[in-house]
Amino acid sequence: MLFKNITLLDENFDVQKNMFVGTCKDKIAYIGELAPQEDFGEEYDGKNKVILPGFVNAHTHSPMTLLRGYAENLALSRWLNEKVFPFEDRLNSDRAYYGTMLSIAEMLSSGTTSFSDMYFFQDGVMRAVKEARAKINFSRSIVSFSDVNFLDDIRVIEALEAVEKYHNTENGKIKIDMALHAEYTNTYSMIKQFGEYTKGKGLINHIHVSETKSEHEDCKKKYGKTPTELFYDSGVLDSPSLFAHCVWIEDGDIDILREKGATVAHCPASNLKLGSGICDIYALKERGVNVAIGTDSAASNNGLDSFREMYLAALLPKGTRRQADILSAKEIIKMATYGGAAAQGRFDSGLIKEGFKADLCVIDTDKPNLYPDFDILNNIVYSAGKSDVVLTMADGEVLYRNGEFLTIDIEKICFEVNRVVKEVVSEVQNG
Repeated sequence: MLFKNITLLDENFDVQKNMFVGTCKDKIAYIGELAPQEDFGEEYDGKNKVILPGFVNAHTHSPMTLLRGYAENLALSRWLNEKVFPFEDRLNSDRAYYGTMLSIAEMLSSGTTSFSDMYFFQDGVMRAVKEARAKINFSRSIVSFSDVNFLDDIRVIEALEAVEKYHNTENGKIKIDMALHAEYTNTYSMIKQFGEYTKGKGLINHIHVSETKSEHEDCKKKYGKTPTELFYDSGVLDSPSLFAHCVWIEDGDIDILREKGATVAHCPASNLKLGSGICDIYALKERGVNVAIGTDSAASNNGLDSFREMYLAALLPKGTRRQADILSAKEIIKMATYGGAAAQGRFDSGLIKEGFKADLCVIDTDKPNLYPDFDILNNIVYSAGKSDVVLTMADGEVLYRNGEFLTIDIEKICFEVNRVVKEVVSEVQNG
């Protein structure tokens, strides 16, 4: 495809107008002010359009769209134990498939091309990703409440089966990470064994860290260390790591994250909705820690909208630090795109640059909410929304265009989701 006369965000996230972008197979093959001599196939009129890297949802649990609106106005511990866990006990691979398909549809329609997913029922999740042709870093969540040999644990066995079966399949669209659910859901023995096993494997460790104050403080009481310090001492951070939330991390934790090159997945909407607090992403950025943006699940957020997360990520530091110029729109967009791609180990994605993967989204700026255009970057962060997305492309393949899903039968998926939810709620109520 050749995007012509389009506005783009270049590799430095600067705005360039009236440009040409050509894609060939799965990569960006041409960027220039003049029309290329090569034939790139379909020509796409870029008038009143902006093309930018596809968003990366750096932390979510895609099957949990099935729980959207099911557990409301509860703190995290009650939210999990009273509502989420009983519901999830009734899920299976087939039900997870439909929840994942619904999540992918929502993400594609809001410009998201890749997501880091922590869950279980991996065969159902992988089936959905393959059919929808999206990109994913998936990790099977590991929890443990009694000491067990690492390789004998059923959750570990499933996690390693996922690595063997799916890692780097679909031309690299699918990558498998390793996941400890959290410090508070695992024994010290499991955490230690996890760190020892994953070291040198080349896999990314995806973990919930310091999401709530009670979680953070209880860890300090139990071990005399913060969760980050515990993971550091246990060798977990000797592998590339993605830490979700980090609302209550301390100064020393930030030093550790910087030293180890870890990424923080900032999930502002979920953290606010569950009353967990606000991650200080300004402190992280100032100290050289990579920050990506995630939604968490639709059960704790109610949406998988990267625009809403960018908006909150931009506003919260200004309010908490009472400083209007604290983070620029350019920095926020970079977090939502290249920051997430780097967190996934996809260093050939997240930028509009020749040779990079053609993971792209197009916004229609011919909308009332996007006039005038004094500053396109600020418009994207503060004024644009998912309804302004008119095209989403992953690895050079258009998956969503002008309100239509090209790889998903959305009417069927919505019908099946309603059926599954009705069945699960009935099962929960009947014990």
